[in-house]
Amino acid sequence: MMERTTGQAERPGLLLEPPTGARFHFDPGALCLELLATGGPGEFARFEVLHEPADLVRWAGESRLRWPSGLELAVGEGELKSVRRTRDALFLLAADRAHDRPLDPGCLSAVNAAAAEAPLTARIEPDGTRAWAPGATGTRLLSSVMRDAVDLFTGPYAHRIRECGGGNCFLLFVDTSRPGRRRWCSMERCGNRQKARTRRARAADPDQPDASASARTS
Repeated sequence: MMERTTGQAERPGLLLEPPTGARFHFDPGALCLELLATGGPGEFARFEVLHEPADLVRWAGESRLRWPSGLELAVGEGELKSVRRTRDALFLLAADRAHDRPLDPGCLSAVNAAAAEAPLTARIEPDGTRAWAPGATGTRLLSSVMRDAVDLFTGPYAHRIRECGGGNCFLLFVDTSRPGRRRWCSMERCGNRQKARTRRARAADPDQPDASASARTS
């Protein structure tokens, strides 16, 4: 989990800044999982970045929702609380799915209730480009994110929701790669750390098997 996020203009995903270490690009593979990088329940509450409505507006502009353009959100304090509460429920569901545990009915109800609200809507501009329609609210934003969660959990990649295999990193992602062997939140961070550990271990014991392949990701 991260302290805050900053967006990137050209590729999906978030540029994360951990409490320690260099910032890195993290693409969880789905809009709903991007929201999970903003905080979480229990012990993960210390990583919360959605402290005020402006923080949610900023996240939306850094997420996959930046395509199409023109998303102008009006977010109230009550909506922000609802986003955090529903995000925490989704966090628990994704972690359970990643570890093949039964899904909590209460968390499912929270996600389904949010998804049942009216979502963000897009429109065609006079120049033929796609843009967000006016009237975007925190409730509509949450609905769109949770509808994405419904699609993910009921779709062909539901079994590929995973937790990063890097030590105490708990970032969640969906592996959409063809071979399906992604293990790390990012090769820039946990993947490279595993490579470094493997090199050190081999230097200390040259006779041990080469485990460098385990640090690869697509």
